[in-house]
Amino acid sequence: MAADRPTTIILFGATGDLARRKLLPGLLHLFNSGLLNDVRVVGTSLDDFDRESFIDFARKSIAEFSSHPDVEKNTDAFAERLYFVRSDAGPDALRKVVEEAESAFTETPRRLHYLSVPPKAALSVIQQLQDAGLADRSRVVMEKPFGTDLASARKLNAALHEIFDESQIFRIDHFLGKEAALNILAFRFANGLFEPIWHRNNIQHVQIDVPETLGIETRANFYESTGAYRDMVVTHLFQILAFTAMEPPTSLEPEAITEEKNKVFRSMLPISTGDVVRGQFQGYRQLEGVAPESETETFIALKCRIDNWRWAGVPFYLRTGKKLAEGQRIISVAFREPPKSMFPAGSGVSQHGPDHLTFDLADKARMSLSFYGKRPGPGFRLDKLSMQFAMNESTGAHAVLEAYERLIYDAVRGDHTLFTTAEGIERLWEISQPLLDNPPPVRPYEPGSWGPNQIHQLIAPAAWRLPFERKWREPTS
Repeated sequence: MAADRPTTIILFGATGDLARRKLLPGLLHLFNSGLLNDVRVVGTSLDDFDRESFIDFARKSIAEFSSHPDVEKNTDAFAERLYFVRSDAGPDALRKVVEEAESAFTETPRRLHYLSVPPKAALSVIQQLQDAGLADRSRVVMEKPFGTDLASARKLNAALHEIFDESQIFRIDHFLGKEAALNILAFRFANGLFEPIWHRNNIQHVQIDVPETLGIETRANFYESTGAYRDMVVTHLFQILAFTAMEPPTSLEPEAITEEKNKVFRSMLPISTGDVVRGQFQGYRQLEGVAPESETETFIALKCRIDNWRWAGVPFYLRTGKKLAEGQRIISVAFREPPKSMFPAGSGVSQHGPDHLTFDLADKARMSLSFYGKRPGPGFRLDKLSMQFAMNESTGAHAVLEAYERLIYDAVRGDHTLFTTAEGIERLWEISQPLLDNPPPVRPYEPGSWGPNQIHQLIAPAAWRLPFERKWREPTS
């Protein structure tokens, strides 16, 4: 469904890495697909570009980073819709270029301001939009982090609300833009088989595991002020937790889904220092921009509790970190084990842990259900079996939007389903404050490992799902 009005996208940080790798190629794909067929893009940054050099930059970015087979389609027509103004030229110059871009529209466009800028620059951009008279009939996309604690989150939201209504603000989380995140809702609420057992009576624990093989690279200055908890848990993993734990919404409308997510956040207990393992990969303190005695964590694992009727007593284990053994994004639901006395000795029951339902949130979304089955032959010997489903085997997989493409399209349409709210983000900082005030020590870990050894004590007597005991089945072409 194409956007119902022409759209002007003002892209702040238009020559940065995110714009080069994701935003500009994504905007071309939305244009090619007809979802944003009447669009103008005004890029702005501090780099010494003009319109011609920005168009050349966009062409090179698209050629290098677009993942879609139609990358050459309509590139010339898209390039004609690109404009540029230096961000230090002032609000009047910005407004003039926006008006020039919009002069070809036959009806009044809506505006989407995408702030692909460092957090410290966000408020000055917001003020520039007000000074330029560009805040009306517009929406604004904010990149994480949304504050670094409760006080800073409240200050940021208050400043935003002086200029924009909450309905105009879209706090982006690219994890939730993936097809797999929406597939969690479809899987839970469209199937009579699973929702009745999505309950503390049947589920032992839930793991949300997002290890990364990447290091900090050139981001050490930024990372020193955030760390893994602020960078990943508050803005990403807690949002995935909400989709996993929420009650059925009254409809699939954004307001209904947002309300159920916020109910999860309200029901979460404050994070206890004793339920957290912090780690730092060896060699981090030698990076440029890192303090010699830095206590910034590059790894975090924690136990969360949701104190409501559905989830009381079911721990949610979250883990993420840099320079770990594998790059994965999974949700793993462990079901309670049945009584075992009926099975003969040596049958193998429970030897491989409980049954699991696993969602892979990677770009090629997959699901797996593991269970015990009898091994063929004499006697009663059990093996762990699994059924797997890959999204790219389904009808319409070719039409899947990448995460940033989906989120830009949703923001243009005003759909808040995959975005968080001021209330939600402030509540998450509120339950995080005990940890931020009294963090446990950072533990060293070897690059290429799964984190500090203390993670096994955190989850005992259960075990971490990663690394898998069996590999994903690679779908046939």
